[in-house]
Amino acid sequence: MKKKKIVVLTGAGVSAESGLSTFRDSNGLWENYNVYEIATPDGWYNNPSLVLEFYNQRRRQLKNVEPNAAHYALAKLQEKYDVTIVTQNVDNLHERAGSKNIIHLHGELTKARSTENYHFVIDIGYDDIHIGDLCDKGHQLRPHIVWFGESVPKIYEASKVASVADIIIVVGTSLVVYPAAGLIEYVPENSYKYIIDPVKPAVYNAHRNLEFILEKATVGTPPLVEKLLKESHTDE
Repeated sequence: MKKKKIVVLTGAGVSAESGLSTFRDSNGLWENYNVYEIATPDGWYNNPSLVLEFYNQRRRQLKNVEPNAAHYALAKLQEKYDVTIVTQNVDNLHERAGSKNIIHLHGELTKARSTENYHFVIDIGYDDIHIGDLCDKGHQLRPHIVWFGESVPKIYEASKVASVADIIIVVGTSLVVYPAAGLIEYVPENSYKYIIDPVKPAVYNAHRNLEFILEKATVGTPPLVEKLLKESHTDE
């Protein structure tokens, strides 16, 4: 039997429970940095050394944290479902937990790209990027991150996947950052929808087949995954 399709949208709440610092609920500061200084094209233009050091620190931090129960639970869904993880997070914790099909909307911390050629992207792991590190055409490398004010090209791929989903699970995001927050609107009306977050976004009350799980990611995700895995047996 053909596997049902699940799309999972994850946000900062999932990463935060592994101990990663995030921009979420931080009043415009991220690790005491103004986000407009370290997460915008203007910030890069004005002080590239500061931007590089900020993301070098994030990369070092990422190396020393581990996936949490939510990451591992979501990876288990692959046993019975066709799963696509769409994440707003730039870490690699979904990959390290075993998830295979991941769309990174906002880029990847463990990659660098050319400042002149968007398509020149290389894996750097947890290494630092320095001023003077160049692409093959001689242009400075920058973090492979979608900054505020930049387009989100992967949203088209994500919306296409969402448009044929049987189930969507939203975890650890307040659903206020667009375009990712609009992803649930692409899911078919009769599909099942689950939102796992301590705060209930009232704007989504109108959706059919929508269930709120008012828990943090590590508490609410594993029981839902077990429920869905059991239900998959009844469909076979």
